Amino acid sequence: MRVLVTGGAGFIGSHLADRLIADGHSVTVLDNLETGRMSNLDSAQATGKLTFIEGSVLDAAIVEKLVGAADFTYHLAAAVGVFNILERPLQSLMTNVRGTENVLDAAHKFSKPVLVASSSEVYGKNVSDSLQEDDSRILGSPLMLRWSYSQAKALDETLAFAYWQEKGLQARIVRFFNTVGPRQLGAYGMVVPRFVAAALANEDITIYGDGKQTRCFGHVADVVEALIKVTGTEKTIGTVVNIGNSGEISINDLAAKVVAITGSKSKVVYQSYEDAYAPGFEDMERRVPNIDRIKALTGWAPTRNLETIIRDVAKDLEDK
Repeated sequence: MRVLVTGGAGFIGSHLADRLIADGHSVTVLDNLETGRMSNLDSAQATGKLTFIEGSVLDAAIVEKLVGAADFTYHLAAAVGVFNILERPLQSLMTNVRGTENVLDAAHKFSKPVLVASSSEVYGKNVSDSLQEDDSRILGSPLMLRWSYSQAKALDETLAFAYWQEKGLQARIVRFFNTVGPRQLGAYGMVVPRFVAAALANEDITIYGDGKQTRCFGHVADVVEALIKVTGTEKTIGTVVNIGNSGEISINDLAAKVVAITGSKSKVVYQSYEDAYAPGFEDMERRVPNIDRIKALTGWAPTRNLETIIRDVAKDLEDK
């Protein structure tokens, strides 16, 4: 097939491009390179099966042309990272909402199937034992810009679902939980590469808050496999599925594990949310995915553990 990946020079998108090409597809990547990097696409470009277009999903004309020429679109382009969202909230909102509108409009115009990438951020402060796709969203004030990413992604989901329900567009929605692996940058607040980079340099590992908050981390290779399986069945059309790993760990224990695996001499230090982000910043105390739906619909389940993730991230950073 001819496949379009928006945001394909980014962390997840570039790994997806590699996999699609390995599966025999030709891939076009649309990316504005604000957070994506051309070096992420070195392997894909070497195959001769990749076409790279530098541009934005905010450019409706480019989006329409590329979606129309593709057999399938993976819409992964988004403003990502807490620091990025807080520093440029208006641009982030535009990219995450209007960009998705452009992709869905084009997909509908040409009757082309599309997958829209969302985020576990949509659950907000819901700390249920295992977050299911139909669980309620719990958010803070709309004037707290920290929640703007969550609101934008929720609107993306609603738009995609409405296009399917009202216009029959073959739309699929996935919610990424914390995805980690080679090529991910810690510059935008991503915790694992930030911790590993500090550990490799024997520098202090900074934990925001008290470190008791818990997360679950999925390897990008597992996540890409999930994407392939989600788009490989009609059972996932018109619905949303969580993609993540249900192995839960506190940020304190994560830091300790990173130090142990890398053999680092780093010390752990703490910084308040207010100092790290902004006054009044709120974090989620817990975020654990329920992945029963994706298992039932596709048979997918993650196969790589946190130790593998940390070692792969460390190797990637050491090789640079």
